[in-house]
Amino acid sequence: MEWLKAVQRLREQRVPGVLVTLTSVRGHSPREAGAKMVVSAERTWATVGGGNLEAVAIERARAMLTEGGGVPESLKVSLSDKAPYQHGVQCCGGEVELLLEPLPVVPSVAVFGMGHVGVELARILARHDLELHLVDSRAAQLSPDHLRGLDDAVAGIHVHEVPVLPELVISELPEGTHVLIMTHDHAEDAALCDAALRASQLASIGLIGSSAKWSRFRAKLADEGHTPEAIARITTPIGLPDLGGKEPATIAVSVAARLLQLFAGVSTSSTTDVSTEQQAR
Repeated sequence: MEWLKAVQRLREQRVPGVLVTLTSVRGHSPREAGAKMVVSAERTWATVGGGNLEAVAIERARAMLTEGGGVPESLKVSLSDKAPYQHGVQCCGGEVELLLEPLPVVPSVAVFGMGHVGVELARILARHDLELHLVDSRAAQLSPDHLRGLDDAVAGIHVHEVPVLPELVISELPEGTHVLIMTHDHAEDAALCDAALRASQLASIGLIGSSAKWSRFRAKLADEGHTPEAIARITTPIGLPDLGGKEPATIAVSVAARLLQLFAGVSTSSTTDVSTEQQAR
């Protein structure tokens, strides 16, 4: 179904839209009850009947997108030639009711590195309504067996197996993605940090590791031309500062909790660091 594919596409690309459903029909109508269409700011998919009916629905849907409200609305449209028309006469003789439902933009997270912490983090994040990108240069780390526990995920799961240059995935991530870098290879981590700083669409960049690791990375990134202001976009260590422990599951809980704060717009100076000993590798 075209409308269903459109909903999925908008969700994956983090683009807002409105789902329009023809909920009831009295008399004659171009489409039967249950017909659906999807409206974004730029285009539409499928149809609820064309003509004035559809034009009115599109106009109101785009007004909802501009207003930014998240509450569904009902809309009645008369198809009588005696009714006022904004977009031409449609005289089927019936009356229809439309339900306009905003399609929310869900968070997007990319985890680079499906090691112990990465897998634990994926398991936690998979229980939330978001788009989750899992990236690793090692095929075994992305196998169904290694990622067991994600089969019934609430999140949309996107697996990226990239044996060479995993940093190329950065440019493919949707606008507003939160990136977490925790691979098995510090050279790979460094390349990902460089690529992330060169990308303009990311919401946040997190790097797991110790203060010694970050000191080396900061110098390397500066040598590659990144300004101090740009380098400061990277948060390291990651997670909540007051949740100690070195177990992968504990670190994953800490990082996931901080992400949930970011999703909610919480930003305080006390939530930017986790014990460097906890993340030392």
